[in-house]
Order: sequence, then structure tokens, then C-alpha cells
Amino acid sequence: MELRDYVSAVRKRWWLVATTACLALVGAVVVTARTAPTYAAGVTFFVSTSNTGANDAYQGGLYSQQRARSYADLVDSDRLAGAVAADPAIGLDAAGIQRRVSARTVPDTVLLEITVVDTDSARALRIAQAVATRFAALVATLETPPGASNPTVRVDVVTGPRVSTTPISPQPVRNFAIALLLGLVAGAAAAVVREVLDTSIRSAAGLRQATGKAVLAAVPHDSHAIESPLLVEDAAWSPRGEAMRHLRTNLQFVDPDRRARCVVVTSALPDEGKSTIACNLAIVLAEAGHRVLLVDADVRRPRLAGYLDLEGAVGLTNVLVGQVDLDTAVQRWGDRELWVLPSGSIPPNPSELLGSQQMTRLLAEVSEAYDYVVVDSSPLLVVTDAAVVASRADGAVLVARAGRTTVAQAQAAVQAIEAVSARLFGCVLNAAKGGTGDGYTYTYYGPRDAERPGRRLPAPPEPAAAESIPVRAGMRGA
Repeated sequence: MELRDYVSAVRKRWWLVATTACLALVGAVVVTARTAPTYAAGVTFFVSTSNTGANDAYQGGLYSQQRARSYADLVDSDRLAGAVAADPAIGLDAAGIQRRVSARTVPDTVLLEITVVDTDSARALRIAQAVATRFAALVATLETPPGASNPTVRVDVVTGPRVSTTPISPQPVRNFAIALLLGLVAGAAAAVVREVLDTSIRSAAGLRQATGKAVLAAVPHDSHAIESPLLVEDAAWSPRGEAMRHLRTNLQFVDPDRRARCVVVTSALPDEGKSTIACNLAIVLAEAGHRVLLVDADVRRPRLAGYLDLEGAVGLTNVLVGQVDLDTAVQRWGDRELWVLPSGSIPPNPSELLGSQQMTRLLAEVSEAYDYVVVDSSPLLVVTDAAVVASRADGAVLVARAGRTTVAQAQAAVQAIEAVSARLFGCVLNAAKGGTGDGYTYTYYGPRDAERPGRRLPAPPEPAAAESIPVRAGMRGA
């Protein structure tokens, strides 16, 4: 990945970065609020030795620095802690003293700094005062040679003891700044990781690259599509409607030598929008003045009758087994030349029924009777129904849902179609985010535009009627 790819990943998932940063800030607030304030008391010692002459003074200074480094370890000793804990005003044992006291030497000096940290500022000061007294006495004892009355090294208090008036911990501003920075970094890292691990198809270019097939249309995401999936009334002139007309145009030119009259609409997996695409494709084809038959061949999970508010108890399967004739099963929808053949009764052997000679003859018959036949079929990677039907039609259109269909699934769907020597006209990217993402431009037509000649809105669908409507003059029963 290049730098711009990382930036794009962070921008695409900005909500993840923002959420992580907010969670980090909330965590910092909670930790800061639950942390008891801590105060620090300090005292500074000067380590010296008695010397005469410049050379002796230099050697004495080096000796004092060495001794000061040793005294830093002496501060944590059990002997000093026990002596300080003996003071009843402090009220701590030796271990408690050791946890609160630390020491460090100032580099290249003979200064020794001792710090006492405690949640009680008054007790921290008492401990520092006791350490100052007991430590000087302990050094004097240890540095006095046997038989001598004066120590060779002495320590003197030069600063303190004194305690800070404000807590040294917690520091809200510092904690919040660190939490915000860590949250942003963690969020950006998570966004990049998700981008790397995400193999879903998100653009028309990605779909074309994954399948090696043409993208016939990219249908933009529409939050109202769930409640109003069909392109009727105002929805007919929405960006989604323009995308479907784009698909209609591309299908008409997919084969200049032979018009694709029978088209199977399928997808890799369920819930990718294939049934909605099939319905709307049939609607826009009929809108253009064509005589269209919409067939629900997804006999395992039929949807079209429910979308179009039609009676679906009698349909394709009943025609295939000879229970009813085609004229009786088809139903007209709306005031245009759009006819619907529902799925009918759910059979126990869908694959065998759809792969039968009756199905082949039926598709050939309706292809002659109608200008276009749009067949909604089952997902390719779930059952073999779609591949079987596609092999008997002029070709298929593969629907992939942006952000859901993965590259591997789209490729497997293409292979399933090609395995039965069926023709794949191309792909449709459904629910494309942020526009189509591939250079398509859609224009929204308002009510006034819709009223212009050639822009008349389709009439709302009429309720399903239980009547038999002849398919075409010259067909069976006509």
C-alpha cells in the first residue's frame, strides 16, 4: 500500500478513528477521576569530605560523587526505613516507608535528592523530615572509622524538606492529551488493518477487476430502498432509477449481432439485491415500451410476488409440471406491458425441475412471445438452480452488493456460470456508497421534469387479479 492508500483507508473509516479516540478519552477521564491525588516531598543533601589543597579537593570531589551514588542505594535500605518507621507520628512500617521513598544523584555533582511520594501531603512532609534527620545520622555512623570521633564524609541538607502544594499525579491535561493521541493512532491503525483485511468489493472498478467482466451499472445506495424497493412514482427518477436505465441501455448493446432477450439475474449469495434489480430492470424495460415478462425462478425463496403485490400460489412450477397453462399463470402488473410469472408452489426437487426439458421449452416459448424475459434466480453459491437456468437463457447478469460481496465470492460466482457454458453479460454493483464510484453520473428529475413528454411517471401497480391473461396472440390457449 502507498501513502495515499493509508490516507484513503483512514478517511473511509473516519468513524472508527473518532470512536477509538472518544473511548480513549473516556478511559482517561475514568482513570483520572479514580486516581487518588499524590503529593511529593523532597530534600537535597550535599555530600562532602574534608580535604586540604587543590589536588586533595579534586580527589575529594570525585570521592564524594562516588559516595553519593552509593548513598542513593542506602536510602532504600532496611536500616534507614526501620529508623524512620520508629517515629510513631508517621504511622507506617518499614515496607511502607521503602515504597514511598526514592533517591537519585544529580549527574556530575555531589548532590543527592530524596523524594517522598504519598497521598497525604502532611505525612509525606513528616517522612521527608524524618529521612533527612535519620539519613544524616546513618551516614555519619557508617563513615566514622573505628576509634575516630569524626566521619570522613558528611552529608548536609541544602534544600528542604518541603512538600508540593499541588498534586504531582494525576495530571488531567497530560492524561487527556496522551489518551487522545493514543486513541487517534490506534484508530488509524485499526482502519488500515480493516482495509487490508477487508476483501469486499466496494467500487465498480473493484468489481470489474475481481470478475474480469464489464460492469453494466452501479446502483447507488438509497436509504429508502428497503421501504420502497420498486422504481415507481418519484423513485422512478431518483439516482437509483437512472442507474437502472443505464443497465437497460447496456443490455440492449451487450451483443450487437443478437439481442439478449432472456436474461437471468442472479448473485453470489442471498440478500445482495438481485430480486430488486430483476424487478426494477423489468419495470424500466416496460417503461421503454417493450413487452416484458418477469419470471420468478427462485423457487426456494420466492420474493417477486411479495414485492409486486401479486398472488404467487400458482406460477412457474405449476406450469412446468402441467398443472396449469402459461396463459393462466401469468399476471399483468401496472398499466404497461409488464407481465409476471410468479414462482408458484415450492417443489421438492427445484434443481431437477428447473433443469428439465419443460423449462427449456418454456424459456424458448416466452422468448418468442415477449421482447424481453427477465428471470430472477437463486444465488449461485448456495444452490445450482441459477447456473442451470442461465445455461438455458441467452445469458446472465451477476449482482454484487458493495461492502458485502467479497472478491472470492464474486470470482466463484463467475466460475459457476462459466462451468455450465452459460454466458455472463456483465455485473451490477448494488448499493454503491458515495455515488457509483466509477464515473457514472445520475441526474435527479423532480416532479416537473417527470411530467415532461417522455418523462411520464409509471402508474402505480394495480392489485393482482385472479384472471387469466393471454400472453400473446398465437400462443397456447390464445
